[in-house]
Amino acid sequence: MIQIPVKQASNELDKLLNQVAHGQELVIIGSDGSAFKVMALPRIPQPIFGSARGLVHIGPDFDEPVEGFEEYMP
Repeated sequence: MIQIPVKQASNELDKLLNQVAHGQELVIIGSDGSAFKVMALPRIPQPIFGSARGLVHIGPDFDEPVEGFEEYMP
């Protein structure tokens, strides 16, 4: 775990964030002694339009009445 004062962290922020992204723990210590833990958030995969193409099949009889439900038909 890296513990670093705020002033030093502001000068090295890019390098520190890169280390956090690779699993390193980082605690930034404020001038009043308060501590702040910096952590990477997990990436949430975004859906890709059309990624299920070819996986769904609709049969040619999709619109046909279902056998046994004739009494419910208009």
